[in-house]
Amino acid sequence: MQSDKSEPSEPKGTECPSSSDAEKKALSAVDTQAPKPKGISAVAVLWTFGKCLGALLPVYLAGYYRVSTSLLMFGMMVYTGWKHAREAKEARLKSAIQLLDNEQEYTSMKVSKIKRDLPAWVNFPDVEKVEWLNKVLQQVWPFVGQYLEKLLVETIAPSIRASSTHLQTLSFTKVDMGDKAMKVVGIKAHTENDKGQVLLDLYISYVGNVEINVEVKRYFCKAGVKGIQLHGMMRVILEPLIGDVPIVGAVTMFFIRRPKLDINWTGLTNLLDIPGLNVMSDSMIMDAIASFLVLPNRLVVPLVPGLHIAQLRSPLPRGVVRIHLVEAQNLAAKDTSVKGVMAGLSDPYAILRVGPQTFTSQHIDNTDSPKWGEMYEVIVHEVPGQELEVEVYDKDPDQDDFLGRTKLDLGIVKKSIVVDDWFPLKDTPSGRVHFKLEWLALLPSADRLEQSLKRNESVICKTSDPPSSAILVVYLDKAEALPMKKGNKEPNPMVQLSVQDVTRESKTCYTTINPEWEEAFTFFIQDPRKQDIDIQVKDADRVQTLGSLTIPLSRLLSNANLSLDQWFQLDNSGSASRIYINTVLRVNASPTDLPSSYLFHLFETLYIFCQGLLRIHLLAGQNLVPKDNLMGGMVKGKSDPYVKINIGGETFTSHVIKGNLNPTWNEMYEVILTQLPGQELHMEVFDKDMDMKDDFMGRYDVKSGRVHLVLEWVPTASESDRLDQVLQFHSRQSYQNKAVPSAGLLFVYIEQADGLPVKKSGKDPKVGAELTLEETSRKTTVCDRSRSPQWNEEFNFLVRDPTEEMLIIKVNVLGWDQPMGSLVVTVKELLAEPQLVLDQWFHLDGASPESQILLRAELKVRRQTHLSMIFLCHSEFVFKQILNSKMVDMISAETLPCAAYGSGNGQVKLSLSYAAQQRKLIVVVHACRCLLSQSKDGVDSYVSLMLLPDKSKATKRKTAVKKRDLKPEYNEKFEYDLPMEEAKFRRLSVSVKNNSASFRSRDVIGQVQIELAEVDLISGVTEW
Repeated sequence: MQSDKSEPSEPKGTECPSSSDAEKKALSAVDTQAPKPKGISAVAVLWTFGKCLGALLPVYLAGYYRVSTSLLMFGMMVYTGWKHAREAKEARLKSAIQLLDNEQEYTSMKVSKIKRDLPAWVNFPDVEKVEWLNKVLQQVWPFVGQYLEKLLVETIAPSIRASSTHLQTLSFTKVDMGDKAMKVVGIKAHTENDKGQVLLDLYISYVGNVEINVEVKRYFCKAGVKGIQLHGMMRVILEPLIGDVPIVGAVTMFFIRRPKLDINWTGLTNLLDIPGLNVMSDSMIMDAIASFLVLPNRLVVPLVPGLHIAQLRSPLPRGVVRIHLVEAQNLAAKDTSVKGVMAGLSDPYAILRVGPQTFTSQHIDNTDSPKWGEMYEVIVHEVPGQELEVEVYDKDPDQDDFLGRTKLDLGIVKKSIVVDDWFPLKDTPSGRVHFKLEWLALLPSADRLEQSLKRNESVICKTSDPPSSAILVVYLDKAEALPMKKGNKEPNPMVQLSVQDVTRESKTCYTTINPEWEEAFTFFIQDPRKQDIDIQVKDADRVQTLGSLTIPLSRLLSNANLSLDQWFQLDNSGSASRIYINTVLRVNASPTDLPSSYLFHLFETLYIFCQGLLRIHLLAGQNLVPKDNLMGGMVKGKSDPYVKINIGGETFTSHVIKGNLNPTWNEMYEVILTQLPGQELHMEVFDKDMDMKDDFMGRYDVKSGRVHLVLEWVPTASESDRLDQVLQFHSRQSYQNKAVPSAGLLFVYIEQADGLPVKKSGKDPKVGAELTLEETSRKTTVCDRSRSPQWNEEFNFLVRDPTEEMLIIKVNVLGWDQPMGSLVVTVKELLAEPQLVLDQWFHLDGASPESQILLRAELKVRRQTHLSMIFLCHSEFVFKQILNSKMVDMISAETLPCAAYGSGNGQVKLSLSYAAQQRKLIVVVHACRCLLSQSKDGVDSYVSLMLLPDKSKATKRKTAVKKRDLKPEYNEKFEYDLPMEEAKFRRLSVSVKNNSASFRSRDVIGQVQIELAEVDLISGVTEW
């Protein structure tokens, strides 16, 4: 709900914490124990009363025994001197201890203060110093002054005179912009956003000797401005980028946060006595500037005709952040009683701000640990940049007391998707606030609407507004042929737009029947299937209605891209009256929901025709965040990263890479997934520390950088005809963690045993079974006393080499050191069985002659088929699916040639064939796409070929180098003199390399190896 109360008081001289500090500490966990709530203690009251009696008792005794007054004065002087000396000594000792304890904090505070006084390009390494631009501004500043003088005199002054009859004699008598040009102290270019735009952050500092004088002759008043100071960060967006001069279609400028403005007025007292100006104040002028240039307001300068100015001025939001204000702890006590003698509590409430969006929570009476449980939703226009600002106050009848503040950059929420943490309050002795923030992406499809509505049903909050499932953006463009007012006068049309109980109003266009508003409005939608948007075109007096229109939002759900961009005929208006509106609906979806449903759909497709295991390849990381800082955080160090992966109840931990922000693990893990729906993979990155707890670096939401994972679904079959090829292929693979890929899966169903011997005491045994394959053991439950126990349990094992491994089954009696009986089944026996299955009674060795066990053992041998997916943890969780209908057909036909483990860095298109008459293997390198480049100018790439296992120069081939191209085309053919029989035992290694001259060695961008035995060379194959 919007705040409707006066601004509470804040302590003067406090500084808002910088955004950089907020970003550094926003996700730090506060593990302190929740303090006990404070209250009025009876013991404290009695102790205070006792101290008062103790102070009065000597005075009473001195009067009772008629002690001399001079003796009393002398005693008081001695006591006062002793107390003063003791207090001074304690103060010195306390200062020394405090300085010793807080030396590091004191040094950091001093360094931070020094850094705040430095330009932005010193504090932030990605902000560049642009002295050349300041020299250009200094040169052109006189001409800027001429333009502004012309603008003020010829455009602004007539507009002011026409706005009020009191100002018809206003004129600018002097306009001098001075000789001090505006300076850009730093500039930052963002490259992580849309490729169709250029996004710049300009850190502006202007201390100008401006002199502007204005005169209103009617009131004999003169006033003006002599000096302006402006400091802030302006975002400049160049979009759209077009393929014609001037390349940029428009320039958009705005301040993400309100800048600091200081105007030195002259003669302001006289000027504010003029009717029409007497309601103005310094803060109102700042508000007027903010309404023009501070987000979500933007200044758009079109450079080419025909642009949709409203969409440039109000583009679609980046997303929605759902803020859960959960609780607070250890807040400062402001409500004291008995004139501060007894400690009280507070009546806390919170104010939350994101740009112009402000929310005020309920106040909780008499507590320092309030539990709010409230939820708010905010629209985010720009990330990084926009911040959540939170201030906590104590509710009082007169003036509310300040309890602390905190900030969080919403760019962190976008990267993390979900942030659930405690945030310490600044500018206060104690206190912290618990927030849960969720990033909701905006989807141009209604596919996830039902999922969003169902998720919202589980959201519980104390605020009256229910959670939204979508947002609606209405671009109000123009209207035509509106009816005249009474008396045949032209109307002053404005528009009221309403969705449920929320109403927005447009600006007023004066004296016209063809108004052009070019404005945008945004609404939260709870259920677009049931809600409408009501549009009323009215005269400025809000009494006469010029036309109306109602659009059910269900119409947008059936349209492509969930939008309607057209003319609408107005009801209750003229026959030709119509209005042009563009309505856009976007469905809210949590990115955390996408992987699960995505994997479910993907695995469900594969589950139709295959079962098997999931092979996880942990390849590398890039640009990870440094955690091992030096000199108290003044110097950034590196990290010692390692990864934990949890899936199917199993946890895998990689080895630690020392001092590296771009680690290469090259490890492989395998897990058997028998029931694919519902399985989830969790990945966490940590920094290894020897002396303290390992630092958490992210789970899919790595704050900086990305982690390269390849998930390979390995289908299996009850056939062994390709076992030799699989084992040969695995023998050529190596991993840092010494993992050996599995050639198959062994499923063992142990049903029951019979005829087991009794114990020496004559009692039936309590029996359990233990199954062991290589280093993997599984145990059944222990059955109650019986000679014929029944287990009915299933186990599965990874089989590296079915020709050598064996399954050992031991029947153990509870309390015995030695097994009652055992059984050895070699996996090789299964290879000779139909369908690779053994289902029978087996005799137990070491037991009685009639002892036997019933089990079913089934072997599934890996098929040479791959499905690979690339997981990139960078800003958002991105899936790159290397699966299409043709590949599904190839999987079912067992003809998929390879899995491109390096496809996360790009793809290469090849043609493979064999010319039987010439006895030649022909390889055609067509092109590459989506190559990964560390440079803005692209990459100088070429493709290198080699026939393995022969690594001699005789089999090496390479294409020409294509310079500065991320989608190079080669179209080069290479031939190898190779018999067909030999080609079946070769594999083709294809490497895409960077030919940059700035490196000592040629960097490998990506690599793939193709088993020629698995490719239909006679027919030929052309694939990415």
